[in-house]
Amino acid sequence: MSIPPHPWRIVFMGTPDFAVPALEALLGGENTLVAAVSQPDRATGRGQHVATTPIKTVALRHAIAVYQPDTLRDSCFREELERLAPDLIVVAAYGKLLPRAILELPAHGCINVHASLLPRHRGAAPIQWALLEGDATTGVTIMQMNAGLDEGDILLQRTEPVVATDTSATLGTRLAHLGARTLLETIDGLKAGRIRPLPQDSSRATLAPRIQKDAGRMDWREPAQRLERKVRAFQPWPTAYTSLAGRQLKILHAAVRTPSAEAATRAAGTVAASGPDGITVATGDGTLTLLVVQLEGRRALSAADFLRGHPVAPGAVLGP
Repeated sequence: MSIPPHPWRIVFMGTPDFAVPALEALLGGENTLVAAVSQPDRATGRGQHVATTPIKTVALRHAIAVYQPDTLRDSCFREELERLAPDLIVVAAYGKLLPRAILELPAHGCINVHASLLPRHRGAAPIQWALLEGDATTGVTIMQMNAGLDEGDILLQRTEPVVATDTSATLGTRLAHLGARTLLETIDGLKAGRIRPLPQDSSRATLAPRIQKDAGRMDWREPAQRLERKVRAFQPWPTAYTSLAGRQLKILHAAVRTPSAEAATRAAGTVAASGPDGITVATGDGTLTLLVVQLEGRRALSAADFLRGHPVAPGAVLGP
């Protein structure tokens, strides 16, 4: 009779909501979660209240020790990790590259839950970039980490279709849960010796750099199809936006519509039509109909409701 592998001691490193399903999967598994590492708590919102990271909240609820070093190169933190003696470090959206000293510490290395089918979309924002690029399929990769940016060997991948209505929030939720399931499958495979690392083909790599706050500004010279994808990719953050009469107007939901002959002659950024069906704006190629909008300082409204209080006549120009 074969003897089952002994439980591994695991340190989990993650910060945002995306990482929570992976942490919860480890908590409910057969291995031993010895600690969680998260980015330091930050002040957020208008009131600048210090918010506990989602990973810290879940870990403390389960009486798991939490570490929040300002830098991973802190010698005291490194000594604490050595004391924990992890067999494996699991990383999911931690937010910083791991130094070599940590990568080489666990007996079985460090593995990462990445929300794309590597080598496509290496970087901090793979979900947003999958939507921006119009990918029909994405997925998750469990990767053996090295010193590069998402360049390590692939251990296991699972695919996920992208649907036409997906936002970063909806797609991110599905990928987070798929990543959690794939993580447990990977750890079981590593312990049983069933998984063989597969080097990435770097010639096929694309980058998914971190999204900046001002990335949501709509450039109406772009094609309507790409602008519609931007609205979905930047929902819930940083949200797509333009300006109307000098005030910021967030665009929360939009659709590409077949332009009329008259609309096709309008300059990019010009309102071609407005009414119960929305606010239709000319773009560099086609028209985009705004369906849900939010004027700065106000609540989100359907375009039809918004127009009742803020008439926008055809010929008005959005943006600078």
